[in-house]
Amino acid sequence: MSWRRLRVLIQQLPPESATWTSIRNAMTPEELAEQAERAEPERDRWSKLEHLMAAVADRVARVEYVLICANTDKKSQRPQPPEPVRRPGTGQVRPKPQLTDASAEFLFQLINGGAA
Repeated sequence: MSWRRLRVLIQQLPPESATWTSIRNAMTPEELAEQAERAEPERDRWSKLEHLMAAVADRVARVEYVLICANTDKKSQRPQPPEPVRRPGTGQVRPKPQLTDASAEFLFQLINGGAA
């Protein structure tokens, strides 16, 4: 068996395997911190169980959000809706662009025929 084949086989092991656990246990705290900073869960593969757990976490967060909103009198005190757990292949969630005063004025002029 070639070294390349061995590397490929190890990379395809599940994260909770004994091999990956021993590799993580052998790392220094600095190496673990570096790995955590570079972590991209959306690029990793997940099992069905992990997808189901992410769905449960999303729904629990949504129930908590609805409960807080239902018991908050003022709209201004309501929290932002929860963000879903990042899943493999989904990429980063981009925030929605906010309408600024300058953009609102430009749109108002455009709608009323002032910007031509």
